[in-house]
Formats: sequence, structure tokens, C-alpha cells
Amino acid sequence: MIIVTLDDDELPKPDAGAGSFGGGEFTSSFHVLSKTNSPLVDFRIVVDHGSSMDTARTAGLANLTAAMVADAGSRTMSYSEIQQALFPMAASFSYQVDKEMTVFIGRTHRDNLDAYWKIVSGQLLDPGWRLDDFKRVKAKIVNQIRVDLRTNNDEELGKEVLYERLYEGHRYGRLNLGHVRTLNALTLVDVKRFYASYIRGAPRLGLAGGFDDAFAKRAIEDLAERGYVEDFDVEIANAIPGGRSLTGPKQHRVTIVQKETRATALSFGFHTPVNRRHPDFAALWLARSWLGEHRSSNSHLFQRMREIRGMNYGDYAYVEYFPRGMSQFHPDANLCRRHQIFQVWIRPVPPEQAVYALRIAKYELDKLVKNGLTEEQFTATRSFLSKYLALLVKSQDRQLGYAIDDRWYGMKDYVGTMRERLAGLTLEKVNAAIRRHLTYDGLEIVFIAKDAEGLKAQLVSGAPSPITYDSKKPADILQEDKLIERYPLGLDQGAIHVVDVKTVFE
Repeated sequence: MIIVTLDDDELPKPDAGAGSFGGGEFTSSFHVLSKTNSPLVDFRIVVDHGSSMDTARTAGLANLTAAMVADAGSRTMSYSEIQQALFPMAASFSYQVDKEMTVFIGRTHRDNLDAYWKIVSGQLLDPGWRLDDFKRVKAKIVNQIRVDLRTNNDEELGKEVLYERLYEGHRYGRLNLGHVRTLNALTLVDVKRFYASYIRGAPRLGLAGGFDDAFAKRAIEDLAERGYVEDFDVEIANAIPGGRSLTGPKQHRVTIVQKETRATALSFGFHTPVNRRHPDFAALWLARSWLGEHRSSNSHLFQRMREIRGMNYGDYAYVEYFPRGMSQFHPDANLCRRHQIFQVWIRPVPPEQAVYALRIAKYELDKLVKNGLTEEQFTATRSFLSKYLALLVKSQDRQLGYAIDDRWYGMKDYVGTMRERLAGLTLEKVNAAIRRHLTYDGLEIVFIAKDAEGLKAQLVSGAPSPITYDSKKPADILQEDKLIERYPLGLDQGAIHVVDVKTVFE
């Protein structure tokens, strides 16, 4: 059973008419405690700060600060001593930073609970601020940008470039990891100063497993000793929307990242005001599932692009931020955002199919926007999602994470609420939400490609982009190909920008 410090009638209520955030006020003043019979105890310690609090000068500071907590020593223990102490416990302590939330994630056996908490609470509440830790942690983050992201992961690279382009000039418009130039300029003094405001909002405790009341009370008291500032949440909330309005481009814009790579990755999307608080969220969630459920061979784009045409590994669509999609089947919890985008992720295709891939993806999106779903498509997708929801909370840790998200968005229970919303949907409601929120105009488009200038010339020319096959295809597919290879994209030279991969996030 979930026990929280707020009663249900204290939670903010959705208000469909209250602005682009989807209505209502957001809350972060909570603790979530879930007692189970598990011998394992899961921690999620939430801080009401994220990378949206970074500035152009300090891009990456929120993430660097979190790393100096979770990946460095405390005042009384070095990082090496902490690793040696946690290893025999088979315990862990890590962090995740997003735009509006930082979460420290831990797990240990209940027999080691007191010893574990003494170690990680020291890291969290009494960091050691050693210069060698700072240099090591910063170098690791720079390598994450230059090597892990830019060099080794074209797909995540394309998705993150897309987010920066869509949120250019907005507080969401910087990679959570930061940029190399600003990271290199940050000092340990910057981190300590940020931490002083970062921690003063009294971290929120999420706890699940076989703990007792005495431990929960002690942990909450330890966190509360930081000194809560009454208007702190308001300060954060008012800072989030800053920057340009999120209207998006009036015409398609294309960014081609020039990189030595064998295949061409593609992502595109646009802003949407729909988050979990919005009355159209369930309808739009259903529509994107039909179009491109993550890792689902039944989704429409997957069938049209991979199964029938054998173009790539998969093709997916999202209405919420979903990083690390290459390595997992289900989205992480605690990535709460007021602003979201509708995104299509086309996994890499052979370079000669790049323009055709954009054309077929846009062709299918356009059909969805213009025609909506059929009754059969709506019914089948709703049935799938009603069962799929349980997988999102299949573990104790995921249940805890989603319970924290529920409180942030002002929902009582994500799975239960979504099942109720899905049951209340009709085909007409879904198609109306599609018409309200999806578009085939003003797309932000990102390619990762070897021959960037050649791709740009092909896009500008509007010339047909026929696809060829190594095996025989049905006549109706070949006929459809003739239409798609000439499908208008409406791109002009001024809307297409080529950037060298070495400059991205640098």
C-alpha cells in the first residue's frame, strides 16, 4: 500500500482550460512510502531541480552536481571506500537528471539498511567535494558526450539534437549532460554553490520494500534537516517556461549532422501541450501506440517500413520523452515534464533510402492526421494498451517510480487512471484529439548522415527517391512505392542546415 504525506483531497486537480501545461498546479511536496514483503529496499530520492535550471553559461551544471553526489565521496568516506563498502552488500546508488527533476536511485537488502543509509545519506547530504573526484566526474561526463553519444550512438544523438532544435531558446533547450565548452569552464565552486540551493528544497523520499516505520521516519528527518524554503517550488515553477514561446517552426526545418557513419538515422517531431495532466493524453497516447509503439512489431510504421519493406530495425512514435530506447523496452520513471513533443524515431536505414524513409514516415503520419483511426484499429490498440499498462510497473522499483510521478502530475494511480481513461475513450474522441494536436506541417527533422551535402541536395531538389528490393514484393506495395517516392516534402535550401558532428554539444 502506498502511504503519502498528502491526502488525496490535497492533490491539485486537473483543469483542462489552464494553459499549455495541461491545467492545474504541479506538486512536489510529498514522500512516497510503500511497504512490501520484499527483502530488498528501493530508494528514489527526488530533488526539485533539473537541467532546466542551467543557464547558457552553466549548461550541464545540474547533472555535474548530481554526479558529484552519487559518483563521488562524502566528507567522511572517499569514493573508493564507498565502492568497497557497497560491493559486499550488492547495493547500488546512482542518479538521473532531467529537465525538472533529479532522482537518486538506490537499492539494498533490508539487513544492510542502516549501514547503507549511513553511506549514501553521507554522499547526498554531506558531500566530500574532493578535487580529484571533480576532475574524474567531469572527464567522465565529457566522454559521455563526445564518445558515448556523438561517436557511438547515432540514434540517441539524433533524438537529442532534435530536442535542442525544438526547444532552442527555451530552458529545455540544452542537453541534460551539458555542452563540453561550458562543462570545461565549470569549477568546483560553481558546483558547491548550485548544491547549496539544489538541496535546500528538502529532498523527497521514495521508499519501497521491507523497511520499518522507524527507519522511514529517520530517513525523512535526515532529509528535512536541509531546511525547507516555503516558496522554493514556486520559484522553480515560474522559471521553467522562460525563453521563446513553444510555437515551433512554421515550415519544416531540417538539421543534417555530418558524420562518418554507415547508415542514416532519422528523427522528427513537433511541440504538443499534452502531458499526463491533459484531458487528451490517453487519446494521444493511444494514437501514437497505433502508429509506432516502442519495440512493437504490431505498430503501423513497423509493419510498413520493416516488415513489408525490410528497411531497418524498427520505427516508433512517442508523446513523452523516452531516452535510452536502444537498450530498454519500457520508459524510465521520473522524467516528468510540463512540456512534451510528438516524436517519430526512424532507426537507421541505408543512405540511399534516407529520403524515402522520411517520405514514407511523413506519408503515414499525414494519413493519420487526415483520416484518423478506424474502429478496428482503435479497438485493437485500446485492448493492447489496457494489458500493456501492467508492464510499466512490473517491478517494485518501477512501482515506486510511477507513484512518485503520479504525485508530481497530480494523479492518484497511473495504471488505474489510464485504464479508466482508455475505457472512456471512443473512436470519435481519439480522432478529435489527433486533429487538435498532431500536424504534418512545421516538422523539426534531424538526420545523422555521412554525405550531408548530397542528402541536402536531394531533399532540396524534390526529385523522386525510389526504393529497390532484393526480393519480390506484392504489386500493391510496388504501386504504393510509386506514390511515396514522389511524395512532396516542401523543403527549401534555407530550411536545411548541415552541421559537423564535432561541433554538436561542444
